[in-house]
This record gives sequence, C-alpha cells and structure tokens, in this order.
Amino acid sequence: MMSLKRIYAAVFLIFLAAVIGSVALTSWYTVDQSEQAVIMTFGKVEEGISEPGLHFKMPWPIQEVEKMSKETFSLQFGYEEKDGKVVEFTNDTKMITGDENIVLADMVVMWKISDPGKYLFESEDPQAVLYNATSASLRSIIGSTEIDEALTSGKGQIELEVFELLTSLMEVYDIGISVTSVNLQEVELPNEEVRKAFTDVTDAREMEDTKNNEAERYQNQRMNEAEGEKAAIISKAEGEKTARIERARGDVAKFNSIYTEYANAPELTKKRLILETMEEVLPYAEIYIMNDDGNTMKYFPLRTENPAPKPPANTEGSGNNE
Repeated sequence: MMSLKRIYAAVFLIFLAAVIGSVALTSWYTVDQSEQAVIMTFGKVEEGISEPGLHFKMPWPIQEVEKMSKETFSLQFGYEEKDGKVVEFTNDTKMITGDENIVLADMVVMWKISDPGKYLFESEDPQAVLYNATSASLRSIIGSTEIDEALTSGKGQIELEVFELLTSLMEVYDIGISVTSVNLQEVELPNEEVRKAFTDVTDAREMEDTKNNEAERYQNQRMNEAEGEKAAIISKAEGEKTARIERARGDVAKFNSIYTEYANAPELTKKRLILETMEEVLPYAEIYIMNDDGNTMKYFPLRTENPAPKPPANTEGSGNNE
C-alpha cells in the first residue's frame, strides 16, 4: 500500500507536468499570412505582431494573444444583403441636397484594421462608429451638392469628397480603422412621381441646350460669313486705294512733266493744253486754228484706233413728248 508521501509526490509531479505543459502550449503561437496579432499583458496591450510565423510570449495568464484578419472588409451603408436578398434602410439613405431636394443615397465603404490594439479597446463597437461616420460624411457632401450633379455627372466628385472627409474623421476618432475606398452605389429620387417630374425637367433642359447649341452654331456661321464679307470689302477697298494712289502718282508725274515743258516753252505748252482740253470737252467737234495773219488751218488731233461712237444728231420732232 502506497504511503501518503508517495501520493503527494505523484500529485506534485502531475501538477508540475501540467504546469510545464500549459506553459509550453500557451507560450508559443503562430500568425498566419492573412492575420495580425496583438499581445496583452494582464489585459493591457503591449505590442502588435504583423509578421507571419511562430512567435513566443509569456504563458497564460500573464500574456494573451488576440488575432485579427488583415483582409479588407466591406461596410454597406443604407442596405444589407441577406440570403441573396437586399434589405434597404430608407431612413438612413434619405438625404437633402444643396438645393433642398430629397434623394436616396447608399454607399459601400472598404476598410481595414490598421491598429489591432486600438480596434479592440478604443471603441466598444468600431464598425458602428465607421457606419455613423459614413452617414455623416455622405450627408455633408450631398447637402452641399445640387440635385442635378448628384443624380448625373457629380457622382465621382461626391465619392472623392466623401472619401476625404471620412478618412479625416477616422483619423480623429483613432479607433484602429483605415478607409481604403468608397463607392457610391445609387443616388435616386424617393418615388416614381418625383422621378417622372425630374425626368421631364431634365428632358426640357436637354432640349434647351440643344436649341442653344444650334443657335450658337448658326451665330458662328453667320459671323464667319460676315468676316468673309468684311475681308472682301476691305480687300476691294485696299485695291481701290492702291489704284487711286497710282492714278494720283501718274497725275503728279504728268503735271510735273507739263510744268517742265511749260517752264521751257510757256506759250507753246499753254496752247497745247488748250487744244487737249477742247479735245476732251468737245471730242466730236472740228477745231480750226487761226494764226495772226487771219489764215485758218484745221486741227487734226491724234485719235485712238477705236474712237467712241459719235452720238446721233437730233432731228426735228425727236425727243420725248411729255
């Protein structure tokens, strides 16, 4: 029969083996490629482990390890997918635009755990904080955007501004969450009647834009034509200007030539000018020249090869009777 001392010794050895086994089992842990871990000493966060592999820590209950995923999570704002069905939260998505119209807007936010310690202990429900921050950011940006932009071409700008505002909010809250992207799913009007009215207004605005574009094209066409006519008139005027200048120069040269002749032979030049003037004024008259002796002689001017036709002589009874 075993003595009491041996029983105590056996119990002690069993306890010692259990302690050693517990220390061995709780001192080593592994971190997977898709995981990150945080070490807590008596419940206080000591350090974060992001490198995969085998790691050592103090045995439980001195130190504990909490593992979390490195993956990117998706937060659905305004709706939730369950069993292949979409459940909408209309009260969350109903918002007022900058021009005081009501729209429904939902969004998907992609996020990661950037600091496991803060994610565990800085907030009781970090995902709820992210959801509320998303709501505040989206409402703020929609509230400063007009309905036309929100429903049509302004979605990209809304996403950018929501991302910037939401990122800054999460930095202020400092709960170990980083936002990687936001995706504005839908911005729509609350009911069919409002949607139809908005569509009618949009169609009318598009028609107005079309008419304005056509009017602008017609205006540009007329302006181009007017510019062409203007250029033609200017070109013609420049031609006439040049011709007149050349004629004036010719007249000046002729005058200078006559003046030179006049200076050399005043009387002869004077007579020639008189004869030329009479020839221009009376092109069809017969001119006779009388000298100092009373004798006359007929003046035969030099004519062009094709002189202008002589006008018909007036006969008795001709003319218009009124």
